[in-house]
Amino acid sequence: MIRSRLVRFACAPLLVSVATAAAAPANNARFFGLVGGRTVSVEMSLPNQSEDCTISVVGHGKLSAAPDVAEISVGVVTQGETAGEALAANNEAMGALQAVVKERGVAAKDVQTTNLNVSPQYSQPPQPLPGQPQRNHVPTIVGYQVSNTVQITARNLGKLGALLDAVVKAGANQMHGISFRIDETEKLLDQARVKAMADAKRKAELLAGEAGVVVGKPLSIQEGGASPPPRPVRPMMMMRAMAADSAVPVAAGEQELSVTVQVVYELKSAK
Repeated sequence: MIRSRLVRFACAPLLVSVATAAAAPANNARFFGLVGGRTVSVEMSLPNQSEDCTISVVGHGKLSAAPDVAEISVGVVTQGETAGEALAANNEAMGALQAVVKERGVAAKDVQTTNLNVSPQYSQPPQPLPGQPQRNHVPTIVGYQVSNTVQITARNLGKLGALLDAVVKAGANQMHGISFRIDETEKLLDQARVKAMADAKRKAELLAGEAGVVVGKPLSIQEGGASPPPRPVRPMMMMRAMAADSAVPVAAGEQELSVTVQVVYELKSAK
């Protein structure tokens, strides 16, 4: 006697073609054959299609939007014979810079000190005359340098060029970079999520149609991906060299936000 045995397939109704008896229960396959001159049957229980027949796809949703916030990193570098002199000069210049920024409508919460550094300046070895060897040189402190950097959050990009021009005139002589970002992204990301789900459904239906089956309900959804980080503009040093009578031209461009979702759908037999 040949006993029934259970066979597990990834998706048996799609991958295996069998001849079944009319009276066989749903999801069961019954095979007939001769063993020792006797007709016997072997019944295999096939897995439930709604549980084991699935398709996994990845959907992408993207959209572009103009940034509405700029992060500016500017600084003041001063020098003096003593650390006190260099620091006093820097404090005066930075105070004037912050006053101008306030006059331009930037809130106090949007101005933050990010670096303050006091460092000695050492003497350099004298250049030897032609044909003479280099003499040993013991560096000595000849002065001090103070560097103070602040980050300014500009929320009116239409006046960004004028703001940069104003901080240069106020005493900023270093600029460490500009980056742009979108302040409130959740609504935009929600739109990208809708696009990502629609893209996943489209891909699943296309692939299922080619396989002769129908897409059912989603069994799992997993989100991944995020919007890109701010794009920095190349740092510019010694901003005093910039034209003082014209606003600095700045182009914010657009930024792309994206969302990725992985969706597992149920597959059903086409009717």
